[in-house]
Amino acid sequence: MNKKQPLALNKERIDELRRLCKEAEKKGSLSHAVLKIIFEEKWFKLFLPKAYGGLELDLPEALRYEEQLAYIDGSLGWTITLCAGANLFAGYIHSRKAASIFSSSKVCFGGSGAVSGVAAKVKGGYIVNGFWRYATGAPHLTHFTANCTIEENGQPLLNKDNSPVVRSFFFNKKDVIIHEDWNTMGLIATAGHSFSVKDLKVSLDQSFIIDAAHASLKDRIYQYPFMPLAESTIAVNTLGMTRRFMELALEIVKKRQHKIGDAAYDFAAGQITKEQQKITQLAGELYQWVQISWDELISKGKLSGKSIARISGKSRDLVNHCRTAVTAIYPYCGLAATNPSSDINRVFRDIFTGSQHGLLTFKR
Repeated sequence: MNKKQPLALNKERIDELRRLCKEAEKKGSLSHAVLKIIFEEKWFKLFLPKAYGGLELDLPEALRYEEQLAYIDGSLGWTITLCAGANLFAGYIHSRKAASIFSSSKVCFGGSGAVSGVAAKVKGGYIVNGFWRYATGAPHLTHFTANCTIEENGQPLLNKDNSPVVRSFFFNKKDVIIHEDWNTMGLIATAGHSFSVKDLKVSLDQSFIIDAAHASLKDRIYQYPFMPLAESTIAVNTLGMTRRFMELALEIVKKRQHKIGDAAYDFAAGQITKEQQKITQLAGELYQWVQISWDELISKGKLSGKSIARISGKSRDLVNHCRTAVTAIYPYCGLAATNPSSDINRVFRDIFTGSQHGLLTFKR
């Protein structure tokens, strides 16, 4: 299989994106200028097949893209990761419906993984009610995704183990109410506002199940289990932001050398380098297991339980160490790093906002 070229942006493009993303933070959402670049580069379509205008990346390739984008800017990387992950749902939606939606170059799915809605079965579809938090990229989403328990004749439907039946849904933007309540210290431009629907009638083909057995597209990515995919994508976002933080910290410590003295500089720089090396090691281990799992999918048609467990564990190890390392290095950066307008402060805030994502906070 021919490997696709990794994300390669020149310094001018990176500087442009950082400047635009800094302005986007003041605005509270990604600007039209940033979105124009995203649509041109097809970053919301990392996983989608070329037939849908996508980049058709495999998971190891996509993770490298997402890490680099988060290194450029936290809100940029996080938004692209969450929206590209939601656009992945194209592979579980009825193929005719998906083709009509994802042929648009500016289609952007996003939403919530929480099961905080109820869908009542009616003739030809469902009546949906619910309120969901944290839809990354809410201002520019074209469709919102949400999970609901299912009711029929006023009674909840249950699985054989008595757990509630849950299905995923997508709604057109015009049919949802956006609640502009995203008020966080970091990842500000991700604009993860809440949304709701009330007594919304949706057709049967607006419901789907995120599972390989229900995939409507044959591409391998749709046979890959969703949980290790989600865990690894969130982990590489933290990795990218942390790499940027360490880079900025080293620059600051170098500038402070004349003030703090050579011995203090050598110690601080040594600590930063030590953390960078450890993070590189942990990142390598995660990427290694993701590649092993992808090779398993190709050769055996499924992932082993060992690979799934290792990806989960390595994702948590990497994220936990990144958080610990940033906390340890931050005090060496001086008061300038506490200025909310400084680059390093913004990266710090982004890291610790992203760290609240429950996927890698609590063990399963």
